[in-house]
Amino acid sequence: MKSVPKLIRRFVGIMLLASVLLLILNFALLVIYTLHQAPNGSPWKTAQEAADHLSKNENGYALDEETAMELQNADIWAILIENATMKVVWQTDNLPETVPVTYTVSDIASLTRGYIDGYPAFTGEAENGLVVLGYPKDSFWKHMWPSWDYHFIANLPKTVLSVLAINIALIFIIYVTANSRLLKSVKPIVGGIQALSKNEEVHIREKGLLSELAVNINKTSDILQTQSRQLRKRETARANWIAGVSHDIRTPLSMVMGYAGQLESDMRLSESSRRKAAVIVRQSRRMRNLINDLNLASKLEYNMQPIKPERQNLIAVVRQVVVDFINMNMDEKYMIEWQTDEALTSCTANVDKDLMKRAVSNLIQNSMNHNGQGCHIFVRVIAEDNVCTVVVADDGTGATDEQIEELNNTPHYMVCDENTFEQRHGLGLLIVKQIIFAHSGKMLIKHSGYGGFEVDLSLPMQDSYWVNP
Repeated sequence: MKSVPKLIRRFVGIMLLASVLLLILNFALLVIYTLHQAPNGSPWKTAQEAADHLSKNENGYALDEETAMELQNADIWAILIENATMKVVWQTDNLPETVPVTYTVSDIASLTRGYIDGYPAFTGEAENGLVVLGYPKDSFWKHMWPSWDYHFIANLPKTVLSVLAINIALIFIIYVTANSRLLKSVKPIVGGIQALSKNEEVHIREKGLLSELAVNINKTSDILQTQSRQLRKRETARANWIAGVSHDIRTPLSMVMGYAGQLESDMRLSESSRRKAAVIVRQSRRMRNLINDLNLASKLEYNMQPIKPERQNLIAVVRQVVVDFINMNMDEKYMIEWQTDEALTSCTANVDKDLMKRAVSNLIQNSMNHNGQGCHIFVRVIAEDNVCTVVVADDGTGATDEQIEELNNTPHYMVCDENTFEQRHGLGLLIVKQIIFAHSGKMLIKHSGYGGFEVDLSLPMQDSYWVNP
């Protein structure tokens, strides 16, 4: 059940990532908003600029036109409080009537950090007094008591981090609590799906947030189990039918072959009759081989063929097959060449000797069956990288790239020639493939280096091979 902790970690990771990104986004938006909204000392600079551009003349005081226009456009009023008299000696035309014209030291202290009659006040130092700018009401908020506890400011980073950690922990607890029921429902669902992939029977409790999905998985399990039982019945019936037919045909076929053989050797019959009897014998042998192939293929497919693997020297096993073929007095148009390196004396693998000999025999016979005009057959054993490879190749007609691809990837090799008199069932390669797979080996079909057909059978080596000194 590795997927459930992985799913939980994914949920938690997404939650933490979302929380961090949300906090970063909020902080960035706060900074951007603050930068656009905070005064940043601009009113104070404006007040000082107004004080610097205020000059005294014969008629009193005057503000240059550019600064005056700037204050007027922003609806800002201004006054100059003289140092000696603490009275307003200059003012702009838009000064509200409620603004005092006489001030005390305490009034100056108050307006410097706060307001005058609700107007945010900002001051600038002039040559003979104090210039005060009054901004429109509700344009700025001024902190009247700008003092902070030193320890509060010193510990502010630690406090912020602590609050952030507490918030993340609370978010995590809330998230896990809210999704615990979902996670509890997901675990049996994941287990059920994993069991389905192994064709195991599944029954999930149909309750919780995912009850509908549990119902569907249970129904799917019932359908798969029903299909599996039906398939096993059909496979058993098929295997039994093949075994029964094979057994029932053997006896009458043996009688047909026996009597046909007698007729073939009866010199009292005409040459034509003996040739017909020979055809009967030859085709009866083909039927017998077909029955044997069908029976063996069926047993291998359903694991009914008892395999008795033992440590065998594949060189000796394959060489024996080649010798048996040579001793069969084959047609002269077929030549078998043993190409195994003489220095290689042993290539040990754990195999069933009889089945391995059958596989190599099928490959040699396959080259003969598909090259009626004759061919040269090459057999060799190779040992490299802890793998024993048996190679059977020929220089015959070979096969196209499409046919090679199909033979390597098709689960069966049923072939039907146009010549119905010489039909080939194609079970030879299938049996070879089943035998090699039963031994945990690999089979590769390809073009041979001689322009024909080649099959490589690779098996894991049981112990290292050695060469003669």
